Amino acid sequence: MKRYKYPSVLTIAGSDSGGGAGIQADLKTFSALGCFGTSAITAVTVQNTMGVRDIHSIPAEIVQGQIKAVMDDIQPSAIKIGMVHSTELAIAIHDTLATYPDIPVIFDPVMVATSGDKLINDDTVSVLKTVLFPLMALITPNVDEAEILTGQKISNLAEMQSAARALLQTGCSAVLLKGGHLKGRKVYDFYTSREGAEQVFESDYIESDNVHGTGCTLSSAIAAYLTLNHTLADAISKARAYVYQAILQGKDVKTGHGHGPLNHFFNPQKLTQYEVD
Repeated sequence: MKRYKYPSVLTIAGSDSGGGAGIQADLKTFSALGCFGTSAITAVTVQNTMGVRDIHSIPAEIVQGQIKAVMDDIQPSAIKIGMVHSTELAIAIHDTLATYPDIPVIFDPVMVATSGDKLINDDTVSVLKTVLFPLMALITPNVDEAEILTGQKISNLAEMQSAARALLQTGCSAVLLKGGHLKGRKVYDFYTSREGAEQVFESDYIESDNVHGTGCTLSSAIAAYLTLNHTLADAISKARAYVYQAILQGKDVKTGHGHGPLNHFFNPQKLTQYEVD
């Protein structure tokens, strides 16, 4: 009798009670792209489309336990990291993931919610850069996060490129700096890697209030496409196309009274199966 397995992905992130970002967005993205999603929750947030009301941290040893339980059994092929809001948690995640060096990790360094609420402690920023970034196959900061990480003002593509190259010096393998917060007719993202590859991605700007969880969704989609055996460059390109359509197909939907979610399931794929021995 033939036996099969699912392409699996792990998300290490915070829970969004409003369902638009964090763990919820990640799992929706994995499912929509035909992957089996697993999770390690770093925090429980009290939030909706209007903003974040409170954050409850999950103890570092429980986060470590979640990661190890998934890695030792289901063995996902890629990992996405989202909200890491404390120094203790950053160190704990590093110590755990360092034992799985062959698994590519995509880190979306969530620091500020779409509503403008801050999601990270000030003393954690330097720890992310020195401890976690060197383990990463790719980091995906937006403009606001890149300004916090580099101390540089970013208002155009040239400044995005400068900041991305500076972030590459932290030891990560590659950077995708997202320019969606720079309003204009076009949206530009800039990719650079330690191997010297650079690429500017361009797409039309979509006018929509429903962009909550866009960064979570993009990084999760990249991890999912890596799990589906695409190269990093192809994974980024496909993930951007997926997010573009998820925004476009959800822009006229009203969910709550604030920043609504993307339409993750505009074209859901069947759960992929691979034959195993």
